[in-house]
Amino acid sequence: MTAEHLVLETERLHLRPFSLTDAPAVQQLAGDEAIAATTLNIPHPYEDGMAEEWIGSHQERFDKGEAVIFAITLRAERNLIGAIGLEINQAHERAELGYWIGKPFWNQGYCTEAAEAVVRFGFDKYQIHRIHAAHFSSNEASGRVMKKIGMQHEGKLRRHIKKWGRYEDLEIYGKLREEDDHQSI
Repeated sequence: MTAEHLVLETERLHLRPFSLTDAPAVQQLAGDEAIAATTLNIPHPYEDGMAEEWIGSHQERFDKGEAVIFAITLRAERNLIGAIGLEINQAHERAELGYWIGKPFWNQGYCTEAAEAVVRFGFDKYQIHRIHAAHFSSNEASGRVMKKIGMQHEGKLRRHIKKWGRYEDLEIYGKLREEDDHQSI
């Protein structure tokens, strides 16, 4: 299976692999300082070429079994609104869920809808045993997404990350496959 064949559909969303044609939208959306401020790995400023480099890494990481990354698009318009994916640790049958949504699309339930689909995909298709995620304590909206998809709060790593010269606490959430009420039997 190649990454370009992975497509997930939800009521309002179409999740698909990124293509290089998405690079301008990625740069615009992820380049917003508000997005970078709430994530560990998105730089600010988001310079020319960064989106292309990031998108260009997806197929190789998929081929190695390290990650599966989806573009989040609105089902009707197919315009890009964010990204979501799983960083996979095959040896331990676990994955880390990560996501970002462009600021114009915040507070509309899109992230929760995408996260439910990707977690289900991880449990069903990859037979992942555990999916975990983390958010800065200051990013309560991300924690609400994790709670809504049935993840349990497992703890706080105090002053664990240094972002822009400031230490941030990380809130840790997790979900086991047997806790997923949509699991296929």
